[in-house]
Parts: sequence; structure tokens; C-alpha cells
Amino acid sequence: MPHGGPHGRHIKHPDTIEFAGDFNLAAVIISNHMGTGLDTTTGGENILPQMQELNIYESITKKAITGSIVILDATNLIANLPIQGTERIIFKLSTPGTSESDDIVDASELTGHPFYVYKITNRKQISEGILLYTLHFGSREFMRNLRTRVSRAYSGTIDTMVANIFADKSGLDSRKTLNFEETRNQDKIVIPNMRPLDAIAMLAKRALPKNTNGVGYYFYETTKGFHFRSWESMCVTQGAFERPVKATFQYKPMNMEEPQSSGMGKGPSRTQQRTKQKPKVLEDYESVEFYEFVNNFHDVAANTVMGTYAHNVITHNIYDKSYNKSAWNYHLQFGETKHSEDKQDESANNKFQVSESPVDFDGNNISDYSDSRVSLQPTTQFLHDENTGSYGTDVIDDGKLEGTRISQIYQVNAGTRLKLIIKGHSYLEAGDMIQFNLLSVESTNSNRFDFDPQYSGRYIVASIRHRVTDQEYKMIIECVKDSVKIPFKSIDTFPGTTDKEEPTFTNIYDKEKPAFLS
Repeated sequence: MPHGGPHGRHIKHPDTIEFAGDFNLAAVIISNHMGTGLDTTTGGENILPQMQELNIYESITKKAITGSIVILDATNLIANLPIQGTERIIFKLSTPGTSESDDIVDASELTGHPFYVYKITNRKQISEGILLYTLHFGSREFMRNLRTRVSRAYSGTIDTMVANIFADKSGLDSRKTLNFEETRNQDKIVIPNMRPLDAIAMLAKRALPKNTNGVGYYFYETTKGFHFRSWESMCVTQGAFERPVKATFQYKPMNMEEPQSSGMGKGPSRTQQRTKQKPKVLEDYESVEFYEFVNNFHDVAANTVMGTYAHNVITHNIYDKSYNKSAWNYHLQFGETKHSEDKQDESANNKFQVSESPVDFDGNNISDYSDSRVSLQPTTQFLHDENTGSYGTDVIDDGKLEGTRISQIYQVNAGTRLKLIIKGHSYLEAGDMIQFNLLSVESTNSNRFDFDPQYSGRYIVASIRHRVTDQEYKMIIECVKDSVKIPFKSIDTFPGTTDKEEPTFTNIYDKEKPAFLS
């Protein structure tokens, strides 16, 4: 598989894996507010034998990691420990066959960063002496954010401000890795008594990438650390158009035989695996067990109202009482920013997710109606320097930038979004680029093996749910792309009636008489 997928860089020792979905998890330790377990001489209690399910959630739209553990409690741990919130959760999760330190989900005490319990739900007694309940936990930064406020002024680049809030003791006071993309705009900004993560989110809206033309950043936590980056950095690499994919996945119906040369396909079920010879582990890692589209990505009505295709942005400056109006056109300005299907050897300017064909008799296409959404944006919010616009002194047209930011957000939200269930492998994280290959319906019907040209392609991993049971490690991921692999064809004239017809007005209602009068 190209670009360092499961049998590239990450799974270096496939012979050490018996089945795809196997995992290393020696213990799950919980310690109370005293730092002990039931035996006060120990540093915690191993709840792995009582654990029914472990979930870890990460997303490019979530600022911090959260998770949950379902526990079948036969020792009344909830009362005897006791569990009241703030307990530490400690574990190490990894995929066998990997040899890289960053392929471990490390929530250990010394080398990693423990999680902390903040809620207990679904408690019920299922039989005599046995309780079932769910512990909800979050990262240290998730908890600290709830307890801390930031009130101060910052100046300089946006990435520098974010780094200060991230590391400062008055902010998140984080010891984790922050992977950041440089910003180009200079600002002087006042943070008015905001929670640290909310303050960073506000700064992220203002951030301008140093090397691309996009507007707005994502700030999020994964199992490998924190990220502050633009959508474009997830699509391309600096100095190149194409970002290498981290893994390749394929869905193939079970009733289809694997082509001789593909090297892909869905492996046998886990029950079958346990009773037959060792499966093709690497191929099974590439197989998608289940997929579905999770949004109405062809909802043109909703996308029109949201301003995905066109909108007007009115910016105003309260200092000099000026305003500016900028129109955003999806088809005309699509190529100004980078997208998931950008390639070094191809132009992405025409890889729209909606056709350029006209939608009315005047020849206008769907992106020519800028009044479909009108938004008002102040240019001086949170600033303490009247000479600096919200995007810095190097920016002339704030309205155009705000229009770009709005459209880019909705292009992602309204893009092709897939939910995939795959075998778990701990190296994959939110923000990664993957390749998804979906066999076309024609292939299924004719026993051919052509990939669907619209829905196959390069996707950004938007979110991951790591799900571990006593049997298997799986991942439920949502991935999204904001462009198509093969451009849509379009026409120049509105299909249907070629001549403009005037509407006909006829008053027929005063001519109608009740039946009894006729």
C-alpha cells in the first residue's frame, strides 16, 4: 500500500499480530482522591477484569479528549474506593506489531498523561451484588479548562498567543505537545475573562495561515497531543500540493471474490478467524467492516441557506464608522484555497462538489446568488488598537477573508462525510489524511472492480472513537472531503425552455359559482 499505510511504516512486525483488531492493554488503573486503591498501600485499582468497554473520543471540532469506561462492578468499587469524580484513570493502549513510540495511546502516570473522571451515569443493579455503570473521563486540559479563566491582553502573531495560553499557568498550564502551523497576521487582542479553550477558539477564527490563503484554524486534542492548524494543512503539505495518506481502506461486499491483483478485500469474521488458519492481517486492517453517509451532503437547499455556495459579508468598523460589503462566489473563489483532492500534478480549481451548470433562464449558476446569506462582521471585536483590523494590518479586505472563512467551514460541514468501522490501530488520529476506496454499484452488479469515481478518494479523519472490549479493538471514524476526484461536467445554458416566457395572470375565482346557484 502506498504512502506508509498499515503495511508500510506502522505495522513493522506483522508476524507478531495474530488477528487484526488485537491490542495491548495490560491494565486499567483507577486511583481515588487519596491516590490509592482499595488496598491503601497501592497506587490504584486495576479495573481491567471488570471493564466491559473502553471508549476514547477525539475530533478536529473538539478541543480536548474525552472518554468513557463501562464497568461491571462485583466488589462495590464505586462505594469502597470511593468513586466521586476527579479519580485518575491510567492505561497504555497500543497495536501489536508497531515499534514507534507515537503509536501508543499513553495515559500512564509517569511517561504519559492520566485521564480524570468527571461523571458517573447509567448506574443500575443488574443482579444481586453486581452493579453496572459508566465512568466518563477527560484529559487534564479538559478539566483545567472548566476551572480557569483568562483575562489579559496579547500582542503578536496568533500562534504565539495560542502557545502562551496553552502553556501559561494562568491558562491551560499544559505539559503536552502542541503541534502548530505558523500564522501571518499580527494582532493586539484582549481576552475578556474567557475559559482558556474558548479563548483559543476565538483566536483560531482570526488565524491566517502563513503559507496558504485560507482563513481560520482548528484547535483540537488527539491521543498524540494538541494541534493548532488550518484545514488546508490537513489537505496539503508545505511546498507541495498533495499530502501523503496515512492509511488506505476499502469496502468490498462479502459476496464478491477478491480480484487476483488487488491485494485488498474483506477478511473473514472474527469467529471464522479463530477457527481457521491465520488470516491476512495486513489486508484485514485495510478492510472496512461497515460504512454509511452521515449527512445530507447533497442538500442543496440547506447549503444555499448556510451560504456554502454564495453569500454577502458586511464588515463594519466602529472607530471610523465605515463598512464594506464583499460577495463570496463558490465557483470563482474555490481555487484560492487548498482542498482534500489537491494533487501536485492536477489542478483543483474545478473539483467542485456542485456543478457549474446554470440554474435559471439568465444563465446564473448556484453560486451567483450572494443574497442567499448575509452576515454582519465587526472588524474591531476584542481589539485594543484602533489602527489594527481583526485580521491584522497586512490585510486590506476583511470582508473577503470573512467570506472565505464562512464558506470554508460550510464546505467542510457540507462535504462528503462518511462513517467507517475499521479494525483498531493506535497510530491513526484525527486530522490524518486517508484514502477510501469504494467499489461502484456497477462493479457489484457486473463483478467488475471499478472504484466509485465520486465517493472514493482522499478524506480527512474528522473524528475517531476508539472502542476496546475484552475481545477486540475497533475504531469508528468519521471522515470528510470537500472536493471531488473527477470534476463534474457542466453546460452553459439552462436546460429546458430556451426562450424566456412571460408569466400568465388569470383571475378565475370571481367566475366560480356555488353549485346550488348554477
